[in-house]
Amino acid sequence: MFRFSSPIICFIAIAILFIQPTEAQRSIEKSLKKWNKESVPYIYPQNLEMNDDLILLDTRKKEEFEISHLKGAIWVGYKKFDEQTILDTIKNKTTPIVVYCSIGVRSENIGEKLLKLGYTNVKNLFGGIFECKNQDHKVYNPKGVATDSVHAFNKHWGKFLKKGIKVYKDH
Repeated sequence: MFRFSSPIICFIAIAILFIQPTEAQRSIEKSLKKWNKESVPYIYPQNLEMNDDLILLDTRKKEEFEISHLKGAIWVGYKKFDEQTILDTIKNKTTPIVVYCSIGVRSENIGEKLLKLGYTNVKNLFGGIFECKNQDHKVYNPKGVATDSVHAFNKHWGKFLKKGIKVYKDH
């Protein structure tokens, strides 16, 4: 009978700990490759630098946004997205804009609309709010207070949220 020595078990356990977060990212990447056309360039959470020029647009449903969102994000919705409101609000079409949703599928569609409207500096947040939370970025409730709660959309998509408190509410 073959016995594992303690150092080998420790090595395997450590390897699993380091592989787990990248596995979540790989799962998101696989889904994005399936559902997206990559028509809007990605920006990754670790490269997201907040500054006064950057505008974050949350393309999820209002119910999702009200559970938590990225700091300073403006809710624009998906089905209720209003192009004229964007044109009236963001006058400079070279303004850096990052669109996001749960993992980056709905936001790509809104990003495409922004590009068609003539905006030239639009990025889609890879992995959306889920990957931000998975990478320990803070999310905020409507009162501006950091929270661990994230609307997980549904059980299928919620599997990509590895950190935080999954909230499922009717939408």
